[in-house]
Amino acid sequence: MRWLDWSVVVVYLVWVVSSGIRASRRTDELDGYFRANRSLPWWAVGLSVMATQLSAITLVGTTGKAYADGMKFVQIYFGLPIAMVILSIFVVPFFYRANVYTAYEYLERRFDLKTRTLAAFTFLIQRGLSCGIVISAPSIILSIVLGWSLPVTIAIIGLPTIAYTMVGGVQAVTWTDVKQMGIILFAMGSAVCVLIFGLPHGMSTSTALHVAGAVGRMQSIDTSFNLKTDYTLWSGMLGGLFLMLSYFGCDQSQVQRYLTAKSVDSARHSLLVSGFAKIPLQALVLLTGVLTFAFFLFNKNPMLFNPVYERTVLASPRGEEYKALEGEYDQKFQTRQSAALALADAQKNTASPEYGAARTAFQTAQADVASVRSRAVKLVREVTGDSTYTDGNYVFPTFILTYMPIGLMGLMIAAILSAAMSASSGELNALATATAIDFYRRHINPTAPDSSSLFFSKAATAFWGLFACVAAYYAANLGSLIDTVNKIGSLFYGSILGVFILALLFKRSNGHGAFYGLLTGLAVVFLVSFHPQTKSISYLWHNLIGAVVCVVAGLIISAMTGGSKSLSSAANRV
Repeated sequence: MRWLDWSVVVVYLVWVVSSGIRASRRTDELDGYFRANRSLPWWAVGLSVMATQLSAITLVGTTGKAYADGMKFVQIYFGLPIAMVILSIFVVPFFYRANVYTAYEYLERRFDLKTRTLAAFTFLIQRGLSCGIVISAPSIILSIVLGWSLPVTIAIIGLPTIAYTMVGGVQAVTWTDVKQMGIILFAMGSAVCVLIFGLPHGMSTSTALHVAGAVGRMQSIDTSFNLKTDYTLWSGMLGGLFLMLSYFGCDQSQVQRYLTAKSVDSARHSLLVSGFAKIPLQALVLLTGVLTFAFFLFNKNPMLFNPVYERTVLASPRGEEYKALEGEYDQKFQTRQSAALALADAQKNTASPEYGAARTAFQTAQADVASVRSRAVKLVREVTGDSTYTDGNYVFPTFILTYMPIGLMGLMIAAILSAAMSASSGELNALATATAIDFYRRHINPTAPDSSSLFFSKAATAFWGLFACVAAYYAANLGSLIDTVNKIGSLFYGSILGVFILALLFKRSNGHGAFYGLLTGLAVVFLVSFHPQTKSISYLWHNLIGAVVCVVAGLIISAMTGGSKSLSSAANRV
């Protein structure tokens, strides 16, 4: 990167931190710090929710996944609109009128303290790990750009985020999210333009996408029913539905957002807008990944996208073996490039025999390139000992650092920083809120004044920020980041959703049923996830499994322990 790119990044960091803090009001009060005194407009809340999801994992991991697998990942969001309608009708007004700081406060009113504590603790562990993965994505990029160690680049991302989240609370998080959303969308639009203009002269975008579609990159819907396939229409509509219900309805990082809105209607609007905008937005990110694949059909890219591992292998005793693979790759790339150009030309008449031959030739050439790269990845794993290494996380960063023009490169890096900071700041604020409200004010110091609670929550923000930084270091080598964050969430989400289903829909359920139902759901999901006979089941189904097991076990245990003797008056009022 050149001085102009660095200037863009530095100006962005200074601006976003200072403006976020300046936008905060009455953060010396508990309600102002945690819920913004319920004063935020619906559009700001909606953009904040969207910015939280459009994390650096989305920009880096999803584009890399689309480069490798195409558009299929979009199916995970097919259940989202249905989830948003259900939550807007039933859950949003429920939590808003309950006048709670965290979603888990209600569980004590409805059940008992142990259920609230277990649910809050489960959230803290799951969200703390996920926050680390969110930070790891841009840290990888900076590590490549600067040649610095990963711990240093993690600190560059984590420390400013911790700072403005500690000072400004949820208001700083929301207003910085609004600004960051604009930066992200503008930068992504710029990247798409560079990708399109980088295609061969005279080649249209539709033609390039058609060529990419010849090897499955444009397939977005898989109607097969296979529990072992991650992304199908059915796993998205069912497993994805339960994932979204749990994430937006039971996860404090999302519940806290719509608790800051001015009214129930404002909270509903923010949720619905963010929900229905998510699918086209995610489709755009995936399409960017497919365009990156099409771009690299005609523009040379390295055999491996991680230059650090490439240098490591070249310096090893197997360096000559790697060089031989590079020579083979160069030949296969030239063959594929010629085949792609021939297919693009033949695409003018898809009914001609020439088109069929050109399509087959391109598919064969792509398979040959993929075979060489697969052998190169295997060699990297053997030399470095990183058995989980995949190349997808480095595809889009390589494009940014190689082909983005001066200035726009810095803007794109700033956008990735924006995505990481917006997502992690919201999660840190939610972690601090749950720690302060569900543990400090409930277990440690129930009579604590607001000043003590605020001090503790800021200390909790710092703790969880450092925890996430440590988790980020280990998350960098867990394979596809977008898959990893969803897989970790799916270990917990379904079971937590099951507890709230018991609370809201089954009056005869009690605290014993909810507590042990949650434990049973978690145990079954972990068993399914790691048992040799069932670990191949797609993680999306874990959300459905956890919810069903928790509800069934909870109802059985509630019946065995006498059912719900009475509901608290507070719960009835809600």
